[in-house]
Amino acid sequence: MISIADLRRRLQAAADPGRAPAMRAYMKSDMPFHGVPTPLRRTITKALWTEAPPTDAATWRSQVADLWDAATHREERYAALDWCHWPWLADRRRVRFGFHDPEALPLFERLIVGGAWWDLVDELAGHHVGRVLFRHRAETATILRRWAVGDDLWKRRSAILAQLDHGPDLEVGLLVDCIRPSLAPSPFAKEFFIAKAIGWALRQHARSDAAWVREFVQQHRLGLPALSQREALRRIA
Repeated sequence: MISIADLRRRLQAAADPGRAPAMRAYMKSDMPFHGVPTPLRRTITKALWTEAPPTDAATWRSQVADLWDAATHREERYAALDWCHWPWLADRRRVRFGFHDPEALPLFERLIVGGAWWDLVDELAGHHVGRVLFRHRAETATILRRWAVGDDLWKRRSAILAQLDHGPDLEVGLLVDCIRPSLAPSPFAKEFFIAKAIGWALRQHARSDAAWVREFVQQHRLGLPALSQREALRRIA
């Protein structure tokens, strides 16, 4: 099993106390930072993978949860998200999806609600929830549609962003179903992180179908936040 104490010791050994205050201020984090740069943190995490690799999906989920729950510094939360990538980041040529299946969604949902900030939520939504969706579309889409009408801002944002990496395989109907509940007159239309997510998701889809995005913005111009419209059309000629 992974040793949380060992992870913390390695992060502390790599810490740069001079960087930590600025990192914490930038993320507006209640949790302190060690001051470990992202590439170095990932190197540490991958070293632990080789020493204590998860043997099955249940073990992997338990390890991710343990890392997250025991975190005292934000890099330890980031390390939990690094662990979510096992074994994909360990060998991208060999494995694409790892243990990402519908049984992982309750864990990802808990981390999204507990993380409640963009640096954690966006990684979970785009890379992890999105990967489950790609493989198990019908079951996951039902869950995302439920998140999209719920009271939790970060679950709504996650539903909108879950298809960011799907490119031409994006399901337009699901994207629309995840955006529409947060358009005006919904109070969520006034939330910066919702408006930004809508614009980001539409701008990303414009790479595959700019005409559709332009038409969607035109049809929903009264309900779409101005920020969403600017972001959606920013790269469309």
